[in-house]
Amino acid sequence: MAEFQWWLLLVGLVAGGGLVAVVYLDGARRDQDIEAAELPAEAQWIAERLAGDRRGLDASVIEAVLREHREYRQLPPPDRLEPLAPDSADERERGGPEAARPEPRT
Repeated sequence: MAEFQWWLLLVGLVAGGGLVAVVYLDGARRDQDIEAAELPAEAQWIAERLAGDRRGLDASVIEAVLREHREYRQLPPPDRLEPLAPDSADERERGGPEAARPEPRT
């Protein structure tokens, strides 16, 4: 009887470990998983998705952005991040956060 209980405990531990592994399994693809030959197809897919937003981006431009993004992700992390301070006139032209704020009254 004692051997059966040890065997049952061992099977329970293995099954429990397998269940935990399946629950924590991350099936998302990373940038390293996408081959270079797949970039044009991904760029075309993004261009088609953005065409519905009337942005009209070309697939070749998106492919270039994806290549640069892949290179950026392979760089070591920066020692320190410094926030960029955009020129407020440029932000207003682009309709950024400054454009949404009302002008101060004098």
